[in-house]
Amino acid sequence: MTVCPEFAEFEERHGHYMFKKILIANRGEIAVRIIRACREMGIETVAVYSEADKEALHVMLADEAVCIGPAKSKDSYLNMQNIISATVLTGAGAIHPGFGFLAENSAFARMCEDCNITFIGPKADTIDLLGNKSKARETMKKAGVPVIPGSEGEVETVKEAKELAQKIGYPVMIKASAGGGGKGMRAVHNAEELEKAFLAAKSEAKAAFSDDKVYIEKLIINPKHIEFQILADNYGNIVHLGERDCSVQRRNQKIMEESPSPVMTPQLRERMGNAAVKAAQASGYVNAGTIEFLVDSEQNFYFMEMNTRIQVEHPVTEMVTGIDLIKAQIKIAAGEAMPYRQENIEFRGHAIECRINAEDPAKGFMPCPGLVENVLFPGGFGVRVDSALYPGYVVPSCYDSMLAKVIAYGADRQEALYRMRRALSELIIDGIQTNTEYLYELLDREEIISGNYNTGLIEGK
Repeated sequence: MTVCPEFAEFEERHGHYMFKKILIANRGEIAVRIIRACREMGIETVAVYSEADKEALHVMLADEAVCIGPAKSKDSYLNMQNIISATVLTGAGAIHPGFGFLAENSAFARMCEDCNITFIGPKADTIDLLGNKSKARETMKKAGVPVIPGSEGEVETVKEAKELAQKIGYPVMIKASAGGGGKGMRAVHNAEELEKAFLAAKSEAKAAFSDDKVYIEKLIINPKHIEFQILADNYGNIVHLGERDCSVQRRNQKIMEESPSPVMTPQLRERMGNAAVKAAQASGYVNAGTIEFLVDSEQNFYFMEMNTRIQVEHPVTEMVTGIDLIKAQIKIAAGEAMPYRQENIEFRGHAIECRINAEDPAKGFMPCPGLVENVLFPGGFGVRVDSALYPGYVVPSCYDSMLAKVIAYGADRQEALYRMRRALSELIIDGIQTNTEYLYELLDREEIISGNYNTGLIEGK
């Protein structure tokens, strides 16, 4: 692959620049993932941790570690001042936010900019634009990206919500404008349900995001949830790295993803990929991002939201493209131009990811923290495990329940499915309840085997 002329000129003027030290403002498997990428690039790392995470793997693997507060997220991983102070104290030149916590917080990105610290992600103004789902929707509509019929902005009153729902037709979905992860979302099937759902969504949005604004969209019944990974550098070069099918969900949260999607055709991929690139262009996007779409049974697709960060499911894209997305993020943030164009991106084989969570599927996926007595991760050709687990680790109750991600790669989908089943059968996590057996049985369902599944697979939506 050849480096583009803009980058050659950049190097000639400024010389090659790369961060000497990066602070990772996160925990768990994504913090470990970033530390590993940095180590391969010769970059020193700083881990931050709460009092509950003093024995965490990311703390052990980093070159330096700084405690930033008590167990509660608001006092530690969401404590912007403490994280900035740790960055300055250790002399790190950049912060990688991972996903969750402050990854899509424009105030934090702006604070980094003000302190001359590179935020490895898009600019604060871009996060503001795309983080507000209703504003993002308006931007996409103007850019010609298909959007789901719905409100043009925030819906402020029950009366306004009822009028709009009547206009676009039931069922509808109420969504938090600043939302994500299934929070502040309510499906409404008739007028009688609307007021209660509207108030509940606003209340949940306020509690989760300190912002009770909501908007309303037409509810697409049992769609496919398909997202496109994009990379964009500072020189106007934007590429998409294909799609991930994220339709297997519980409580609007993904538990299995694959690439390519079983329903994708070359024509649909081209149309959706072009729309994803157009969406990134319309928002002036730089770094790694994900455009999420809903696809109906007629293969019509609609923009849902854009996530301005690395995704949990990024490994499946890495497996089918051979591109390390964390390294790409770091290089783009350091001012490098991407050394490839869309025609250089090749998709090979098939990859599936299963999220291993500390939860009990038989009890409504109730979280199950506790002491991990023993761990044995699967291995062998085509199997990858991203995790921060080790024997003797105590899974805390105050954070997300995800323990590991098992990724299986095959020459085709059938081989990837067989390999994932084999990998899950080898996985041992003793001491706490996990969803491993549930996922193993899920892979035997006819809908998964055929690829004919949608977002209603688990909860019958």
